[in-house]
Amino acid sequence: MKLSRGSVIWASVAAVFAIGGPAMSQTVAIAPNSQAVTLNGTSGGSQKGESCVGYVGNAPNHIIRVTADSNLRFKLQGSGEPTLLITGSKGQTLCVQADGLSGGKIEIPGRWTQGNYSVYVGDRAQGRNPYTLSITPQK
Repeated sequence: MKLSRGSVIWASVAAVFAIGGPAMSQTVAIAPNSQAVTLNGTSGGSQKGESCVGYVGNAPNHIIRVTADSNLRFKLQGSGEPTLLITGSKGQTLCVQADGLSGGKIEIPGRWTQGNYSVYVGDRAQGRNPYTLSITPQK
């Protein structure tokens, strides 16, 4: 039996959905003078990362496109044992975990260069918990 290229592609897509559902990331653009952005999701996943990361999903929860060099504050509020991993297209990596005193809060302020950043919201205890991530431009 001869398969067309299109049927092979559709079979591959169907296999991905059958195995574990789609691994989609939400992409958001941030400009220097834009309003704060609030994103929601579920932390954790099945992939074991470094000790700081804990467990994350196969794909980033969000992709943040910084349109120009900006001062930004990433603030995560979540339950469980949340971690925040941010990787940049130029090899930058930041990983922060909430401690016992923070009540599930993580903040990362700093100067962010133009480019795309993959944001993974993990959980050290392999939990799946709701979170809110806000990204606020700073002056």
